[in-house]
Amino acid sequence: MADNTIGHGRLEIHITPSDLGRRISVRRILGSTEGRPLFGDVIGVLTSWDNGTLTVLDRAGGSVEIAESALVAGKAVPPAPIRRSAPAPEDPGPVALQRIAARGWPAVESEPLGEWVLRASSGFTRRGNSVQTLGDPGMPLDDALDLVRAWYARRGLAAHIELTTPGSPEGLAKLLAERGATEAETLVRTAPLAVLAATGTGPSQVRLSRRADAAWMSRYQRVGGDPARERAAQQVIHGGPSVWFATLSVPGHDGPAAIGRCVVDGEWAGLGAVEVVPELRRRGLASELMAVLASRAAEEGARGAYLQVEAGNTRAAALYDKLGFSTSYRYRYARLES
Repeated sequence: MADNTIGHGRLEIHITPSDLGRRISVRRILGSTEGRPLFGDVIGVLTSWDNGTLTVLDRAGGSVEIAESALVAGKAVPPAPIRRSAPAPEDPGPVALQRIAARGWPAVESEPLGEWVLRASSGFTRRGNSVQTLGDPGMPLDDALDLVRAWYARRGLAAHIELTTPGSPEGLAKLLAERGATEAETLVRTAPLAVLAATGTGPSQVRLSRRADAAWMSRYQRVGGDPARERAAQQVIHGGPSVWFATLSVPGHDGPAAIGRCVVDGEWAGLGAVEVVPELRRRGLASELMAVLASRAAEEGARGAYLQVEAGNTRAAALYDKLGFSTSYRYRYARLES
């Protein structure tokens, strides 16, 4: 820790490279005029501290590089204050929100089929390996499904069809049922971002990063040991307009205790990949982590949060109820047998 006296005030540097990923406030020397120093303040996420230079990502998403020698003060600070009464954006409806979610979880490979989109990612998640059926495929539905099945078969994948109501063509669900497709339901839940961000208090131990490091990936449970699948996972989870990864550690426990991901796309922030070590559940770790991600998204201009959760996941549903999420709509994945 270094002490710096400016005028009659005393400023101290309370940050080190160990604060990477935290939200900090720093004051640095910009120059001088008439023999007096000029100062500037920056508040944002400390994203790197290498070779004597700090990089802070400010609330506008811009990177500010600061020479360590120019620092005169620095400390970790709480998430940005957000009015709890700030309204969420107008609900865009299932079609628009499904498209927003698709941009936030972009497949490795995609191909249009009329207004449909075929997506493949070496089997990593159904969302990344399903055809989004919003609109008209430009051909009879029977022919479209035959093409879909062949497209996925060439990639060694099962054909999953994402059914959204409203959005998917009328008659598609009935046709899939006639073909013996099995279905799984997913809930899309939304919440005002201000309500979610307000659950955080004080400086947090949650660390934010633009990249998912090895420790984060070690806690993520959706990859498996297949190299192609792991490569696809890296590409998918890092894709999207503005992506953040959160890691929370606790004393006495090796590795991350909780992780999460957020992607900011205009007024909406998608939250996902929230994992907590089983023995550390029910301690508020997921809530703390999501509050920090929500605050960061709000700094970038988002006002609403969305997430997708399997209909049968009652444990997650209880958490999301507590955090202010409500179900906006449902969609289904139908699997066509080869």
